[in-house]
Amino acid sequence: MPVRPRAVRPGPATVLAGLLIALAAVLVPVPAQAASGTGAVADALKKSPVYVDPRAESQLPKPDAEALAKKIRDADKPVFVAVLPQGADFPPATVLKDVRSLTGITGLYAIRLGDGFNAGADRQVMAKNAVDNLVGAVKRSGTHDATSELNSFVDQALHQARGKAPSSWSSTHGDGSATAAWLAVGGVLVVGGGAGYVLLRRSRKKREERERAELDALRTVVDEDITAYGEELDRLAFTPSEPGATDDMRKDYEHALDAYDKAKEQMAAARAPQDVQPVTETLADGRFALATLEARRGGRLLPERRLPCFFDPRHGPSVTDVQWAPLGGAPRPVPACASDTARVNSGQDPEARMVHTDQGPQPYWNAGPAYAPWAGGYFGGAAGILGGLLVGTMLGSLISAPSAFAESSFTGPESLPGGDEASGSDFNPSDFSGSFGGGFGGDSGGDFGGGDW
Repeated sequence: MPVRPRAVRPGPATVLAGLLIALAAVLVPVPAQAASGTGAVADALKKSPVYVDPRAESQLPKPDAEALAKKIRDADKPVFVAVLPQGADFPPATVLKDVRSLTGITGLYAIRLGDGFNAGADRQVMAKNAVDNLVGAVKRSGTHDATSELNSFVDQALHQARGKAPSSWSSTHGDGSATAAWLAVGGVLVVGGGAGYVLLRRSRKKREERERAELDALRTVVDEDITAYGEELDRLAFTPSEPGATDDMRKDYEHALDAYDKAKEQMAAARAPQDVQPVTETLADGRFALATLEARRGGRLLPERRLPCFFDPRHGPSVTDVQWAPLGGAPRPVPACASDTARVNSGQDPEARMVHTDQGPQPYWNAGPAYAPWAGGYFGGAAGILGGLLVGTMLGSLISAPSAFAESSFTGPESLPGGDEASGSDFNPSDFSGSFGGGFGGDSGGDFGGGDW
């Protein structure tokens, strides 16, 4: 009988190679004519958070662009960045809205056009005031090169932007090529699903670790604030049954006590940095009740409802605005208590709220974006004042984040698409308004009506 040849079973390597070849045959796209202008920008931003036009690569070299894209991906936020040359294919008056419309994803869009810079965001991702303040602060910061400017903007924007990164980014590599990513996914599926799960969890773990560290730092500061508030309650030594006590005094005292208990409960329940904002809101409200009670007992005029002392909210409500300038910045009016007002007017430094940083104790406004929720609770209810309050400081405009106060421009329903959803060209064009003029010297105010960058 003729001997039948034995069937040779392919080994794992052969199977894997065959699968990858098959995937490549199916997934490698047929070359198509490249899009141009804003269409090319939009196509690229659907695949990666950063796009650099080939004619503008000298502004943001490839390694810098890749590092910036990685930073945005790791934060899992819908932040889009484009670096474009000046030219007829990118009209300054419409490029921002056009890129947003053609990309079709709800998010925060920042564009460097030549030497100019501007940004816009869907209101459910970041409030317009917050975007305008941040753009203005970046323009005035002196970071004239694209790498520094864009990193400065992104570093602060990632702490403010709501929503998640679009799912389309996860299916592409930073260079916009889907082929390599799909082949890699095929390999992961063959080798095992466990490795894929680890990859998907990595960015979330980094974000959670960062938020835990920020919350720990904030917890220390807020616990100090709560302790100081309790000491103020003890110092006042009010007794509801004391001679001369009135119903209004008792109501003020009850309000102050409730605020103390509520602040402790809120801080104990805090699980993320943004949970700190309601705590400091409660403390500010309680301190005003204490100030009102103290005025009633002393037979003085009741205090005006004002923001807390800017230099240290533990000083209680401010009594006036005083001209003050941060180191290297321009003077601006800030709310201050009587003691700090006298110190500043006499040429002395105010008694600033100091917090711990890696560089040692610093005033909170120089301690970085982690303190934005803390400051937002104390000062966030006055967007008009805060627009210029912290210009030139490290904290900058962060306390104008959409979570920091309820502003009138944030009027959309809660069901609006989030920052990880496609919304096509259905967005409010006023969210993407603002002047592109002045290069690095001007603010971002004004309309979107054809101003130069």
